[in-house]
Amino acid sequence: MSRRLALRTALSLAQMIPDDRTLLVALSLAEPGNTAFGSGTPDPGEDPESLRLRALVDLARDGDSEAFGQLYDHYSPGIYRFVYYRVSSPQLAEDLTSETFMRGLRAIQRFSWQGKDFGAWLTTIARNLIADHFKSSRSRLEIVSETVPESRTATGAEDEVMSLLSNEMLFEAVNALPREQRDTVLMRFIQGLSIAQTAAVLGRSEGAVKQLQLRAVRGLATSMSGDAR
Repeated sequence: MSRRLALRTALSLAQMIPDDRTLLVALSLAEPGNTAFGSGTPDPGEDPESLRLRALVDLARDGDSEAFGQLYDHYSPGIYRFVYYRVSSPQLAEDLTSETFMRGLRAIQRFSWQGKDFGAWLTTIARNLIADHFKSSRSRLEIVSETVPESRTATGAEDEVMSLLSNEMLFEAVNALPREQRDTVLMRFIQGLSIAQTAAVLGRSEGAVKQLQLRAVRGLATSMSGDAR
């Protein structure tokens, strides 16, 4: 199931289920590994792919550029989606995605698996860059990208994001949410992070993230219903 359909399904559930406790149970189907909403990104150590990514991170920390390139290929589409949904500019989203990996590359030796996996760590970097961008009066960041592996997925990621943004009303409704609710929706449904990964990025408990997700989906469903009338 596509991420756009996952988000729309969540909104439909919110419109059909008035009880918050029941809706929380329904939204738990969005956890990675549940085929009702898509696979998301697995937590480290849970499957061979997660073990492969962990090994790549360890190699990259030892200076293996090919390993970092493979990490870029794996994580850049999700980071791009997250950034694009906030800045709504393909060029700026590409720049901020590149800068995310530039900063990740420079700081990778300080990365620790304790408390946060690599995808969540990159998302934290991207989230901070977005915040810096909106605080800045510049229209775009000047980014040196020659040391970042050349993207082999940017076009596909951009096409997917454009399809996600085909409903401008949904885009505007998401960006009108309070910051943590908005970022929770983007990480969970657009980027595909798990509850645990989202909690790591936000520095909140998993229970708090579930409540943020609940309030965000409720708010979006109400907003979309009102706009549709």
